[in-house]
Amino acid sequence: MVVTRKREISTRGQGDAHDLTEAVATAVADSKIAAGIATVFVVGSTAAVTTIEFEPGAIADLNGLFEELAPRQADYRHHLRWGDDNGSSHVRAALLGPSLTVPFANATLLVGTWQQIMLLEFDTRPRKREIVIQILGE
Repeated sequence: MVVTRKREISTRGQGDAHDLTEAVATAVADSKIAAGIATVFVVGSTAAVTTIEFEPGAIADLNGLFEELAPRQADYRHHLRWGDDNGSSHVRAALLGPSLTVPFANATLLVGTWQQIMLLEFDTRPRKREIVIQILGE
């Protein structure tokens, strides 16, 4: 069986992080599927989904790493082509990826104590993000 749920999240722009763990856990529980996998996917090319210990220090460290890898103020060919300022956003999102798959059993996500599912916004402006949670199992 496959169950698909969607959520919309408003973000504040580059570096904004949102804990999706409870939303995914609720979608799994509501699906009435006992065991399987839940895939979490953000629609768009300038945001990403991953796991982290969702606390301010870890999020700041991750954002700091992305600033080193793909600095916001660097020159990007994307800016020249489209006349915008979010080349770093596309590069950062491509490095992390738009989706994550998490196993579950007994309708409970199999994540660690300090492991949360998160959305990380990379675009340089506020966005409304569509999150797709697709649950597969029996």
